[in-house]
Amino acid sequence: MNKLSRRDFLKVTTDGLLILSGLLGLGGLVRFLTYEMDPAPPSEYDLGPAVNYLPNSRTLLMHIPAVLLVTDTGYLAFSLICTHLGCTVEAKNDQYECPCHGSLYNREGHVEKGPANSPLKRLRVTTTEAGNLLLHMD
Repeated sequence: MNKLSRRDFLKVTTDGLLILSGLLGLGGLVRFLTYEMDPAPPSEYDLGPAVNYLPNSRTLLMHIPAVLLVTDTGYLAFSLICTHLGCTVEAKNDQYECPCHGSLYNREGHVEKGPANSPLKRLRVTTTEAGNLLLHMD
């Protein structure tokens, strides 16, 4: 039986570790190059039948995040993303408050107290032929 010298053992071990490191690095590179980004959020949401939203009501749509107001003149919607630094505002009575820096917005999304200096973004609401409400994020 042929004995492996210490020098040959160290060379085989070193070469094996270098090959293993190269293969692991190549696998990581392939994974990086084939990474697929998450899809962009939808640009419109079907809110269901318009008759589900009562006159003079306010509906929080936290999965979007947005709020839909039904007024005497029609539908009004705005984003619940604070215009200061992008936190999601919370509904407090008839106002919206940013939990991050304390900005306060009134029922229609206008700034009552800073540091935000612009109102919440208005969103377009349309009605389909089937009578469903569509919320457009553009």
